Amino acid sequence: MDAPPLRIGYVPLTDAAPLVVADALGFFAAAGLRVVLSPERAWATLRDKLAFGVLDAAHLLGPMAVALAVGAGGLKRRLDVTLRLGRNGNCLVLSHALADAAGAVAPPLPAAAFAAALHARAEEGLPPPTLGVVFPHSSHNYLLREWLASGGLDPDHDARLVVVPPPQMARALAEGAIEGFCAGEPWGSHAVALGAGRYALSTGDIWPDHPEKVLAFAEGFALRATDQVVAATAAVIEAQRWLDDPANRPAAAALLAERVFPGMPHATVAAALEGCVAAPPGGLPARLAAPLGFDPDHPPSPATAERWFAAMRRWGHLPAGAAEDAARGPWRPDLWQRAAARLAPSASTPIPQEPAA
Repeated sequence: MDAPPLRIGYVPLTDAAPLVVADALGFFAAAGLRVVLSPERAWATLRDKLAFGVLDAAHLLGPMAVALAVGAGGLKRRLDVTLRLGRNGNCLVLSHALADAAGAVAPPLPAAAFAAALHARAEEGLPPPTLGVVFPHSSHNYLLREWLASGGLDPDHDARLVVVPPPQMARALAEGAIEGFCAGEPWGSHAVALGAGRYALSTGDIWPDHPEKVLAFAEGFALRATDQVVAATAAVIEAQRWLDDPANRPAAAALLAERVFPGMPHATVAAALEGCVAAPPGGLPARLAAPLGFDPDHPPSPATAERWFAAMRRWGHLPAGAAEDAARGPWRPDLWQRAAARLAPSASTPIPQEPAA
């Protein structure tokens, strides 16, 4: 009897591309796997499906793996993270009114300028702005908080941070439900291209080349099906290598536009792969100093878990007794090494070190 297909979830984002490419170009099949990709509209839905075994693996927020490991948010699971899917790739977009209040400053917007605008707003008796983040335990939330705090703001007092699923961000901004948001591409580009808001900075401006999403397997799955986990990880590394070749970016953009973002203009989808934020109406694309990359030769580092654990501790998001050792536990560079050993050496070796915080 054939083994059931490997069920892998993802949220529609540009950095889910390695999974989509591995499926579409046959890398999973060549590794002897049957895979079913499951698009999920919100991170909470994906987390719950992974935690309760509906999914075998997922494109996941790095801090979410830490949160599950220590039981933050009331749900505790020990996942296995076998690779980091990429670096950078998130943008802060502000409403035109909020961007105007911060002054005509070219991106990246200094935190001090934003803080001055919010202080002036408070002196006028106006409430703090409502800013969207994709999930409480996300790089978006923690890096946005870090940026706000660097300008002297209290993220829990001087702003109102709310969770909005990435595909709903542009509409929420256009309708005035939020005044800005930090989300993965192409949703920032989508809002800018629609004229709903203005690009302010990327999370790569806050922590250059920061680790982003990871490939994580459900609790116990790596123990029960180690060969499948190693084969799937190897297939995704192969897809990352393909994506990191600039010659393949037009084909990658076409594939994502067709399979992940139907109805979105091709130029918007292509922007992140080209290291840009899409052009506003009548304007030009903005090139990022720290663009999205897929890191095919960079194993998952426990230092990343330590960074997110420290951020969660700083903002009071850890349950009592949470231990850093538990936070590091899901990171499995050993499984990445086994997967990479199945492939021919990459021309991009040696393996780079974890970027400095």
